[in-house]
Amino acid sequence: MAWLSKLFGGKEAASTAASETYKDFTIAPQPQKDSSGWRIAALIEKDGKTHSLIRADVLNDQDAAIAASVSKAKQVIDEQGDRIFD
Repeated sequence: MAWLSKLFGGKEAASTAASETYKDFTIAPQPQKDSSGWRIAALIEKDGKTHSLIRADVLNDQDAAIAASVSKAKQVIDEQGDRIFD
């Protein structure tokens, strides 16, 4: 059924990138395959609450996109803390 997603423009997430804990938040990098590379994206979780982070930034390399996704998620956590879930 993955071909249907590709046919209708669905975005693919990175296969299995390791989650990491930062200041009691869990960051799961989920860069999305884009026509020009990998879009920075991550899932941020804490105490059963989740926030989906998707950036406009696109990188050519999947590993670089995973690292950038974690970095951007940490930046958002530092700036907003628990307000990210509001």
